[in-house]
Amino acid sequence: MANGQPHLNGAFYGPSIPAPSKSYHRPSRGDGGCGCCGCLGCLCNCCCGCIVNLICQIIITVVIVVGIVVFLLWLIFRPNLLQFHAVDASLTQFNFSTANNNLHYNLALNVTARNPNRRIGIYYDDVEVSAFYESQRFSTVNLSQFYQGHKNTSLLSPTFVGQHMILLGTDGISSFNSEKSSGIFKIDVKLNLRVRFKFGFVKFGHYKPKINCPLKVPLTSNGTSSSSSSSSNGVFETTKCSYDL
Repeated sequence: MANGQPHLNGAFYGPSIPAPSKSYHRPSRGDGGCGCCGCLGCLCNCCCGCIVNLICQIIITVVIVVGIVVFLLWLIFRPNLLQFHAVDASLTQFNFSTANNNLHYNLALNVTARNPNRRIGIYYDDVEVSAFYESQRFSTVNLSQFYQGHKNTSLLSPTFVGQHMILLGTDGISSFNSEKSSGIFKIDVKLNLRVRFKFGFVKFGHYKPKINCPLKVPLTSNGTSSSSSSSSNGVFETTKCSYDL
């Protein structure tokens, strides 16, 4: 050639393209990958999730088992609440003195306690009976403990005799005078019990039910009513007692 150049066949060759450089990225502690520290994070997350799932499964299993046990016990025992009725009351004295605020009383009651259960016996470990007038307690007696068998009715006979200071106030004195005129006094009798249950040879539980008996008791003298306006001609009416919640 005239210029001393090699023959290039008329093609144009530009500068050469350099090869891409290799870069290396070292994962930091904050990376989500599982490097040295990332693996620990993954392991912790996995373990925490497994523990939470295990706890949830245990709780659900316990709840189911307890529910089944309670249901089976209910099928076996078929428990029913004890039933209480005030069947008779004799009030021969009920006088209030405004001079010293003393209430003089003589009250005798008969209260039936019914155990309607077929398979459960009842131990009455404590039987405390209190009498109230105008929400003020004026006497308390304790009865002897006893055992009550299946489908059995027991008679409780507390007697309240004596005097006690109560503060009635103007409204209370007005109510007392009104009831004295009618010959019928509203007296609340409450039973505080401590009972245990017996099934076969097994004794279990310590429960403290509270029973409330709102009574309307006619005042009597020598076996007769002090007023012709007494309910049922001066005869006490049987009263169903309720659980005081």
